[in-house]
Amino acid sequence: MSERDYLAERFEEHRTHLRAVAYRMLGSVAEVDDAVQEAWLRLSRADAAEIDNLGGWLTTVVARVCLDMLRSRKSRREEPFTPEAPEPVATGPSGASPEHEAVLADSVGLALLVVLDKLEPAERLAFVLHDMFGVPFDEIASIVGRSPEAARQLASRARRRVRGGGAPDSDLGRQREVVEAFVAALRAGDFEGLLAVLDPDLVVRADMPPAPPSEVRGAATWAKGAISYGHLVRLTQFALVDGAIGVVVAPQGRLVRALRFSIADGKIAKIEVIGNPARLGELEVSMMD
Repeated sequence: MSERDYLAERFEEHRTHLRAVAYRMLGSVAEVDDAVQEAWLRLSRADAAEIDNLGGWLTTVVARVCLDMLRSRKSRREEPFTPEAPEPVATGPSGASPEHEAVLADSVGLALLVVLDKLEPAERLAFVLHDMFGVPFDEIASIVGRSPEAARQLASRARRRVRGGGAPDSDLGRQREVVEAFVAALRAGDFEGLLAVLDPDLVVRADMPPAPPSEVRGAATWAKGAISYGHLVRLTQFALVDGAIGVVVAPQGRLVRALRFSIADGKIAKIEVIGNPARLGELEVSMMD
């Protein structure tokens, strides 16, 4: 295998992730393909031997390309951009491409894409990379050319605008009721009660070192394992985690775990379980009575 073929093979290992990042940044599959292709061109011209973390390097490149595309789009566009439904990706006779399926899986939804498009490009990048993909603020800062604290503020400002711009179940009181029912079901070991507050297509992402980041899909699948840990719920406190309803475990004021919930139509659609100390240190946490 030639060096170029080997590099292309390694690039393909990251294509699904890169397309997912670009789609959330751009909202257009046609532009996504352009951004990912540009990342490949830059990689093919780089000295790959000096790249320690290829996935991180490629994510940074795609983010910078998307940022330039957003800025160009904003400078030339007079009418508001309305994202279209994702266009079909050209595929062979075997059917839908796995890359396309991955981009559409766990879709942020067209309504949220419309809200994201109202953000400034740097705000959108900070929000997408940090809140959706867990990229640290020091890495985001290098992309937008600002300090880590300024990058944090970009994400925070974007988060407030997203929460106030049509996100499902934006009423914190209603969200808390749903999470309280979730906590009560876990505490009681009530499997059926737990399923009643979970969206059937629930997505749970966990970042709990030393285990690698993981993802579980499906309410029933996740609930079967979660119910056995219900006794730990007594340690939790309600909080706003990066502006979203959540619960935290903070013995003696030291944050050791945070759960952030996304709620739609009265059901918990996504749970993010964060135990990575680096990520915990970047969270904005406000305790709730």
